[in-house]
Amino acid sequence: MMVYARVNLDDYSNRVLNVIKGKYALKDKSEALNKFVNMYGNEFVEREASENYVKELDNMYDEHIKKYGYGGMSNDELDALCEL
Repeated sequence: MMVYARVNLDDYSNRVLNVIKGKYALKDKSEALNKFVNMYGNEFVEREASENYVKELDNMYDEHIKKYGYGGMSNDELDALCEL
């Protein structure tokens, strides 16, 4: 989904977008802004997991349960694993 927006940039923001545009060989400032948001947006907004990713996690979980069951690790086993 694309959203169209007009933005007013100050001089510094404009220069930053021009540098990103040049560094990554992008066509325009819109692509530069999208690149910047994709690089740093996770610090502010978490991405939604795709349906395929969730299915993959479910499969990994199911395989783990088949292989190891629901058993837990004792404190002694954990200490030995951590060499304590």
